[in-house]
Amino acid sequence: MHWRWDRIKFSAHMTLYSTTNSTFILPKRHVGRLPSSLSQFPCNDCNCISPLNTIFIKTNFNLLLFSASMANPESSPIQPSEEEKNVYSVWALPPEDVTARIKNLMNSLISEFGGPQFEPHITVVGAIRLTPDDALNKFRFACQGLKAYQATVDHVSTGTFFYQCVFLLIHPTTEVVETSSHCCAHFGYKNSTPYMPHMSLLYANISDEKKKQAKDIADKLDEAVNGLKFPITRLALYKTDTEDQTLKSWEKIAEHDLPSS
Repeated sequence: MHWRWDRIKFSAHMTLYSTTNSTFILPKRHVGRLPSSLSQFPCNDCNCISPLNTIFIKTNFNLLLFSASMANPESSPIQPSEEEKNVYSVWALPPEDVTARIKNLMNSLISEFGGPQFEPHITVVGAIRLTPDDALNKFRFACQGLKAYQATVDHVSTGTFFYQCVFLLIHPTTEVVETSSHCCAHFGYKNSTPYMPHMSLLYANISDEKKKQAKDIADKLDEAVNGLKFPITRLALYKTDTEDQTLKSWEKIAEHDLPSS
């Protein structure tokens, strides 16, 4: 089998090449005369598998890695990649009866205007990029000392972008605002705009006219939702890649029960 080689980048004494199915890290002396097939390894004329220039082979066919260590003391070792970071958010979750009620509204709007499914929630900490361990530790510390609190719906409202299309505006009581401020401080999250607590009903990119129609539908379907009061007894850490507007990658990572005051 012959291979098509693509040069990706250089280090001081190493060159990284890739093929469709394989990645090779080779001494620079291979530049200009890369082997046309795997059968040509090792090279007989450059001691690639001598004790000072050992080639390690990972036998998974989907990723075949040759890593050549160099005798030259100035050669820089290949550093492990930085731990992957994801986007996380902290949500306040309504009780089950309220969740069911809000989902009825959400499903009606989604069936009419489209958009992805998601769990009813009030965002406490907005999207922030962290490693998994860091996100979980910050969440656990942030939840310490917090108590359950009351949330009240002001009215149905509309916004200007996908994640604030149609929503229930939540009254910004001291408890609601301070819970967010407390958690944001633990996460090192800074709002670019003043905190506006809300519970989204629809994520969608639709015209202002359709947003008004969606608001009117929500008002008619559940007139009593305006002024609705409910306790917040749970916070949850979610992975929420905001670039994924299908929300298929979103998932709950952890949940914390808030004790009553």
